[in-house]
This record gives sequence, C-alpha cells and structure tokens, in this order.
Amino acid sequence: MSNQNVLVTYSAPVSFLASESWRQVLAALQSQLPLRSIHWKSASRPNLKTIQELELTLVPLDSLRDEHTSQVPVTLLEKPLLNLYVVTCEDNDSYKAIVKKQIKDWHSAISQRKNQEWIIVHVVRSDIKTTDRKFFNMKSSVLDKIKADFNIDKRDRCVQLSWTAGDLSPVIWADLVNKIKDGLLYALDSSVSQREEEVRRSESQRQMPGWNFCTFFILKACLIHESLASSFEGVKLFEDALHQYNELEVSFIQVLREKNMSWFGSLIQPVDKDDSVPLLSITKKHYRDLILANSISVFDFRIYLLARQCALLNKMRRPSEICQKVTNFLGTFGRRLREVEAKLPEYFIESWIFSSALSVVDQCDMWAATTELDSIQLARFSASKGELLELAKTQLDIIGVKVGHLPRKPLFATTCMEETALHPEQISKRSSTQRISNHEVVLAIGDKEAFYDLYCATSNRAIDMYVKAGRRKFALKLHGFLAALDIHRGRLASALAIFTSLPAHYAPHMWVSLESFVLSRALDIHAELENPQDREWIHILLAYLRTCTNDMSKELTSEVDEEKSVTQLIRALHTAAASLDSDLIHTDHPIMAVQVSGDATCSDDEDLALVDATVSNHLPCDVFVDEISITLRGRDSERLRFIAKVDKLPPGQSTITLSCPSSSWGLYTFESSEVVMSRVHFQWQHTGTVATPPKKNQISLVRVPRSLRALDVQIRQPQQIELGTTSHLLLVISTGRNDISRATIKPTPPSGVQFNYSAARLETEDTGTLEVSDNAIVLLGAPVDTDVVISLPHSDASRYHTMKIWLNVTYNTQSSMGVIRTLQTSRVVTVSLPIAVNVEDFFRGQRLFSKFTISATSHQHVRISSTELQGARSLDGVKISGCRPTRPVVTVTPEHPVNFLFSIESSNGPVLDPLNLVIKYRILRDEVEALVRQTVEVVLSRMPVEKPQYGSLRRMLIDKLVAQLESNAEWVEAYRATGEIILPRSLEDGGDFQGPIREALAQCRPETASPCPWREIKIPVDVPRMNIVTAAQITIQPSSLPSDVQSEQLPQIYAGQPINATLIFKTSFHWAEKEGKQRCYTMRYDVEERVKDWLLCGRKRGDFIATDGGSFTVPLTLIALHHGEMTLPKVDVRPLPISTQASMGSTVPSADTCQVHEAEKVLILPRGGRSTYIVGMGGEYE
Repeated sequence: MSNQNVLVTYSAPVSFLASESWRQVLAALQSQLPLRSIHWKSASRPNLKTIQELELTLVPLDSLRDEHTSQVPVTLLEKPLLNLYVVTCEDNDSYKAIVKKQIKDWHSAISQRKNQEWIIVHVVRSDIKTTDRKFFNMKSSVLDKIKADFNIDKRDRCVQLSWTAGDLSPVIWADLVNKIKDGLLYALDSSVSQREEEVRRSESQRQMPGWNFCTFFILKACLIHESLASSFEGVKLFEDALHQYNELEVSFIQVLREKNMSWFGSLIQPVDKDDSVPLLSITKKHYRDLILANSISVFDFRIYLLARQCALLNKMRRPSEICQKVTNFLGTFGRRLREVEAKLPEYFIESWIFSSALSVVDQCDMWAATTELDSIQLARFSASKGELLELAKTQLDIIGVKVGHLPRKPLFATTCMEETALHPEQISKRSSTQRISNHEVVLAIGDKEAFYDLYCATSNRAIDMYVKAGRRKFALKLHGFLAALDIHRGRLASALAIFTSLPAHYAPHMWVSLESFVLSRALDIHAELENPQDREWIHILLAYLRTCTNDMSKELTSEVDEEKSVTQLIRALHTAAASLDSDLIHTDHPIMAVQVSGDATCSDDEDLALVDATVSNHLPCDVFVDEISITLRGRDSERLRFIAKVDKLPPGQSTITLSCPSSSWGLYTFESSEVVMSRVHFQWQHTGTVATPPKKNQISLVRVPRSLRALDVQIRQPQQIELGTTSHLLLVISTGRNDISRATIKPTPPSGVQFNYSAARLETEDTGTLEVSDNAIVLLGAPVDTDVVISLPHSDASRYHTMKIWLNVTYNTQSSMGVIRTLQTSRVVTVSLPIAVNVEDFFRGQRLFSKFTISATSHQHVRISSTELQGARSLDGVKISGCRPTRPVVTVTPEHPVNFLFSIESSNGPVLDPLNLVIKYRILRDEVEALVRQTVEVVLSRMPVEKPQYGSLRRMLIDKLVAQLESNAEWVEAYRATGEIILPRSLEDGGDFQGPIREALAQCRPETASPCPWREIKIPVDVPRMNIVTAAQITIQPSSLPSDVQSEQLPQIYAGQPINATLIFKTSFHWAEKEGKQRCYTMRYDVEERVKDWLLCGRKRGDFIATDGGSFTVPLTLIALHHGEMTLPKVDVRPLPISTQASMGSTVPSADTCQVHEAEKVLILPRGGRSTYIVGMGGEYE
C-alpha cells in the first residue's frame, strides 16, 4: 500500500537559498498545495483521467542520491518527476555574467535524468515589474533571454512569478501551478509508457524456450506493483492501479489453465497460524522477499494479490466488492485446497475459510466506518457480508458433521461433503505434528456446547446482515438451519416456533418444496411434543396440504413416515375440526375447487332453484365434508345461496346438484363458494377484482330462470289518489302455486322516504290476514293462485320521479312448513303523476271562470274520461258548471295538452272552502296491457288448456306480447284512431295461439272498450280572492254622429276623423273579504298609447275612487291614423298603496281588470281623393 507523495526538487543560487526571501517563497508555494483537478490524457489510454487532489513533496536537489541502475525496478515516485530552478535576476547584465552559467550547470545535470521534467521560475517583485512591453520597448527582458536560451524543444518551461512577500492570492500563482501540472503529467506519461513497453517486451518472450512465470512475475510484479501500480496509487489513480493487479491475476490464471506450474513453488506450505491470521494483511509474511527468492507458494501469492486488490478497492470506497471478491476467492481456492487436504493439518481448510471470512468482515467494517454509504450501497455491503458469514457457517456445518456435533443428514450434510471425504489411508498419512491455530474452532471441535454457541452466533450475524440488506429468503434459510439445530439438540418447542413461522415467509416467494419440508417438520415436532390437535395444528396442517397440491414431487420430504400420509391427515383434520369451539374460516385453499357447470333450473313442484356444480378434489384420497354451498350475487347485490349436503368428496371431479328455496330470478354472478368440514369452512371468492381476476374457462355468470308459478310481488300506485293526504302504494302479491302459511314482506324505500308498516291494510277480501308489525308486513294464510293487494302508506316522495324499492320476502307454505323460502328483488314504481295541471282564473263580476290545462309529464299518452270541479256539500250559494265535452275520452300527449273550463258563481262573495278537481284517467300503456290480458284470457278459454298449465301459459303470453309492443311503437297511431292493435311481424307467441290472438287484437273497438279501470286523482283547488274587480270599457258616443244617422248604428268612420268616446270604469268588491267591502280605494288608470294606430286626446291618465258597485267615466277623443279594422286601446288600472296601522306601513290591495271592449273592433274607412302616378314604360337607361 503506497503512501508516497510525488517528489519535486528545487534549486537556486546558494545566496538566494540562504535568504529570508526564499523561505517566504517556499512557504507561499507550499500553501498552494495540494494540486487539484489535474486531467491526464495518455496516448495509451482511451479515457481522460482526472486526479482530484495530488500531494507534492518539495525537496532540495542536493538532498537526493544519485541514480544507480537496479535489477529490480522501483516505483516511479521514488524519483522526482519535476525539478524547479528559481532565479531572481532583474537586469540583463547580471544574467549574462552570473545567472546564465548557474542555470546552465543545473540544466546540464537535470537533463541526464530520465523521464524527469524541469521548470525555470523567474521571481520578480511586483512593485518593480516592467509593464511596458509594447513595440517601442526594444530592449528584451531577463525572462525573454531565459526562454531564448533554454526552451530548445518548443516547450515553454520558463515562467515568471510576480510576487510580494505575504501575497498568497491564487491568481499570482496560477501560471506557475499550471506549469507544474503540465510538467508532472508529461513526466508521468513518459515514465508509464516506458514501463508498459518493458512489460510488453517481457510478455512477448513467453513462448521462447526457458521462459517461466516466476522470472516473468519477478519482473512484472516488481515493475507493475512497485512501479506502475504503486505510482498510480500515489497519484490517486486507483482504477489504473487495480487494473494492473487484475492483469497480473489474469496472467496467473492463464498459466494455471495451461498447467505449467512445475517452475512454481508448491501449492501451499502451511506454517503456524496460516489458518487464523487476517486474510488481507500484507505484513504477516515477507511476500516481496519470497517473490524475489522464487520460493513463494501459490497459496501465499494468491493471498498477497487479493490483499493488494482489496486495499485498492477500499480506497475506491467499494466495500461490497471487497466482500464479494473474497467470497469468490475462498470458495474457489478452498476447492483447490481439497486436492491436497491429506497433506494439510486436520480441519485446516475449514478453519482457514472460517477465520478469513470473519476477519474480512471485521476489516471491512473498520474501513467502512470512515465512508459515507447511501441506502443502496449499504444494502449491497450488508448482503456481501452476509454471504461471507454464511460461508463461515458452512465450514461449521462441515466440522460439526465430521466430529459428530451435527447429524449426517440434510440440512447439515450435503453431497459435496461425501465427495470430499478422505479415505482412511489418506487420513493415516496425515502429519500429526501440525494443528490448526484458531482457538474458537479448536474449542468448538472439543466442546459440543461451545460449537453450538459459535454456530448460533455466526448464523445470527449472517441473518442480521441479510435482514439489513432486505434479503429475506436468505435470512429465512438460515432460520431453517437454526430450527434443525434445535431439533438435534432436543429443543423441540423452539424448533416448532421457528418452523411454524417460516412458511408465511416462504409462500410469497413460491418456494413450495422448502415450505413443504418446513411444514412437514413442524407436524413431526408437534406430534413428538404430543401437543393437542387444536386450531394452531389445523393451520399448520392446512398449510402443509396446500404444498401437497402444488408440489407432489416431495423432493425434500421423501422420508415422511407412513402415519403422516395424506389420508390419515385428512381423517385427523376432520376429527380435529369437530372438536373446535368456534368456526375456522380458511380462504382460497387449493385442495378443493368449486365451479358452476351452467345455468340454473327451476323445480316444477315448488319454489326451488337448482344448479349443478363441479367439485374438484386435488388430493389422492376422500375428503370428508358436511356441506357444499355457492353464492350468486344479483345486479342489486341480492344474493342466492345454493346448498347441498354431502358426506365425502372422492378424488378428482364430482358433479353435485345444489338447491336454493327461492323464487328470485335473473342474471347473477358467481360470487363465492364454500365447503364445510364440521367447524372448518373452506371459502373461495370467484368474483373477479383488480387483484384477483377471474380465471379462464370459468363460468362467472349464471342465469336463474323465472318460474311463472312462483311467488311474485309487484308494486303500483293506487287507483285513487288525493293530493294533500297520505300517499300510498299498492303491493300486489301473487301466490302462484304456494298456499302461504306466513310471509314476511320487507320493502325498503330509497333515502328520504319511510314506509308506515303498521298502517298497512288489505284491499282485497278472502286473501288472508295481516299481522301488525313495525318493521315489515306479515301476511298470514294466503291461498293458492291469489293476488293479495296491500295498501302501504309512505311519507312524502315528491323529490323522486320514480322510486326503486328493494323487496325481501321470506315465506313458508302449508305443505312445507320447515322450509323457509325467499324472494329478493327490486321494483321500480313511478310515484310522480303522469299529468300536470295548471289553472288560470278570470273574474267577471260575480262569476269566476277557471281554465284548467292538463298536460302529460312523460312520453306516455294519457286518456282522460272526465274532469269535474266539485265543492263540499255544505257549500251554499255557489254554482259550478263546466263545458260539455264533445268526446267521451280525450287523449293527452306530450305535444298536445287539453283545456277544461269551469264557471263559478257565488252569491255570497268569495268562496272560502277549497274545491276539488277530480280527473279520471288511465295511461295508454295500461289500457293496451289490459286489452292484451283480456284477449289472451278469452283465447285460452276457447282452447283445450289444462288447468295446471293455464296460469304459467297465460303469464308467458302476456309478458311476450307486452314486450313486443314495447319494442315497436308503430301500432300506437292506428290504435288511437281505430282501436286496432296491429302486432309486429316478428312476434312469436307460440304454436296455435298466434293466429287467434292476432285476429282478436286487430279488431276495431271504441275508446272505452278496454277493461282497464279508470284511475282517479283528486286535486284540491283554492278559489282566489280579489279585493277589487274593475271592468274598463271604451264606448263611442252617438252624439258625434250626423243627425240623419240612427243612434243604434255606428257611423262610418274615416281615417283622421275625430271620434268622441267615453271611458267607463265599473268596480266591484264581490270577491273581497267582508271587512274590505266597506272601504274605498284610490285607483290609477292609464290608457294604452298606440302611436301607430290611434291618436288620443283627453285625460289619458288619472286617478279615481273605487267603491263597491261604483262607476267612473272619462271623456276621450280618438283619431284613427290609418284605415282598417282596429281594436280599441287597452286600459291599465291598478290600485295605489294604502296605509295600514297593523303593518305600520303601506300595502297594495289585490286587483283584477277586465277589458270589456277587448273583443270589439272598429272599421276605419279610407278618405276619398285623387292620386296621380307616373309609370315608366321602359327606355334607353332602364
């Protein structure tokens, strides 16, 4: 290991060297060291090398000895690479007379030295330095003369230093420092090139007679190691230094392969402590002397070469590579030593590898203490040390098996131990005088407990390193060795704990064979300890059975006892499962698999769904189970559970039919399956997720058909709806084939809506009874083939257009009291009204006209049979009359609303009680569906249909016909016009029923022919009140007519003719409150100004006092501005605010104005006269 710095000599005149100025210059120069950022580009190397820092040693030239030729090359750094000569001459005369000769003598001596550079430094004081160097300064300086005299090879080796005492600025020293860098690199490059040429010359003689590696190595090792490698190391080029040793190692391996080792020393000449001294120490032996004496053994040479390489790797801060290199070396050279094991002391190889591995770990820890490593480098370093420690542990395995401390079986004994075992005659020839020197190994060989302690300590150190490196697999493997050691030592409880915990770590890495072996050992130890077969034992056994299905080869479990066969284990598992105090759930176990074979079917006799499942038993024996079940999940998260009772599952695949007592139907996903073995439940999830996608060729969708004879529940709105009261829904329960004993219906509304279950009531008679309940509807004693209608009140649902209601029905029948059947489904019911009603009121004296506009709120057509405005029976003095309809049924479409007009006459003033608008309607879809149902029933009654099949066939035909009509709306217009229902051509209603049904539906029928009942909606209507009702009228006075015209007729009025008119206001308080009829109101009128039609003269705007039954007139003059039929101007009348004491402010009374003359028109004639027009007949410019 080289710690030598680069030598630089200095020289100067004797007087200057003895002066204080030189000491100051030398101190200032040393302050600029070390040199930094030196870039070396050698012709023999492709890459640019950078020396970050280079230490220099400045020595006087006289202090060095003269060069002498040596047979053994020395390092390049033992001789100076650069020589400095310092002069202080300031005038040319002194230079010529004295200084030039001094420099020449020094230069002559230096020029004789090989591969050394020189620099002449001219020191001048900065305060007297000549700065005028322009053209007219004809006299040259001292520096110019020095350059002219000594720069003879076009390289500038002269530099001037303008320096003042105490000035340490890097700028002043920059030129000199750069010259020093260039000189050092030039000298280094030439020296290296010369030495490399010598090496190549020696290698070229390799095939000549008489060449041997030792002679070559003495030359090359000294040359490269002491010269090149140490030189590179001295200048901080560690990569290049390491490359030299690698080349030397490659050359040695090449000779080794050629088996040309006769000239070399023996493979190994063991001496005392060879097996225990630190591996990387180069001072334990005089390796250089052994090399020069040509007596070094291969063992010592390889160790010396490895130590030098590791020392350089340490300087390069690569500790992990040191450990890896040593691990490879110990493994390969250890196998080489096995060839001469008989000549070595007993356990020498194991002790040497063990001691070397531990010493390298300690050495690397000491080196790395001063090195900052990031997380990745630290992990690699820890892993490399773990490998070394595991190698040391392996040597203890070999020693332990040989001396009997460890059993001769896996995991400790391996095949390589048998291959390397010595024959008895070889053991007898072994020298008995030599012994190993490692005290720990010697103590472990003689003392079993000391061996176990050393074994555990070494293993735990390796485990700790692997854990720090994140290598869990390697750490777990060593845990397995410790567990095996505990078994050998009789510590079964500790071994069981380790073997039980290891599989959880092996399983994610798919080490199935090793996991199987560990679990097998855990079961063996559990049996040896005679522990109870409890929940923990079941977990171990199930984990072991998992490995049996995944890896039946049993490479590591070939010595399993017969009593631990799979058959016996399954029987023991069934027995242990029955003794558990609670259920044990185990998910996704591979010993069994359950898969649905296809779609489900329905039973013909009861509400029961059936599905076939394929159960695979992957074990070679019968598996005793109790129950198999699968779960199907629907669109709305409803679930159906199919169950089958089974005693055992034979090996291979079995088809089992599972049943579910349910009347649900639809498309379901195969969610999960379960096999029950007493208290142990094996469960599998089959619904594909992002983490567990479904497997190929597995059925994930299962269709459960609808049984037309099964229980069904429908939800609809009631026939009569009254706004302002509690809302209701009708639940229609079709019992089908079931004679219901007890049925619990739990409808669940959407958020914000609540059902009042306790207030539910039956709407039909002789269909069973209801039992009061607060959270469900309980129906008792419903007979077969009955539609039970139940009215269920609910809270306000105006925020919803439609409600999706979840239904959960559980029921049993008289014939199967012990079977609880279910129906899980959802229904969507429209809760908003299909029609919207708007009202517009018109006050005319004591009469009130109300126009109701009815429009459709959806795309559905609505039939309206009648509308009636009703008042309470106790309402006196009120007469309500409506317009007589022209048609018995009116159809409301989204594009065409319908108006209904009613007249209200009240003799007692305002109507205080609300009225009710009663509308009888039905949706066109319900009307057509009722016709279809009636037609199907009539056609089936004429056909020979058996009674058991009648209900299912009727429902099937109705559903199919309705679905076909819903898919094609071309029949709607024809039905509205003639009442005919033209079925689509694509209809396939089945067999002999197609023709009669098509003919019956295609008949013409009136609008009222459908048996669909009319729905009724009752809407409360408040009669408005009005404080002031004003009738405004503009009349033309006969006084403005000529005397010969009769007063009953209007005169002929011409455009521009003044017309006398009267504006008449009549006010009424008939529709006002009683206390308001005695008041007077100030009204303000404003006649509309129609500047394009009329010119108004008179009081167009003003105020008047309104009283009950009073009138007010205003004269006006009208002038028509053009001819034609024109309406008279409108009059706007509004009340002024009145002050009230109650509100401490003003209020505006309500008022309504009627334009009496609004429908009248006045014919305005044009005035007579003559007009002349000139019409062009065409010409030159037209």
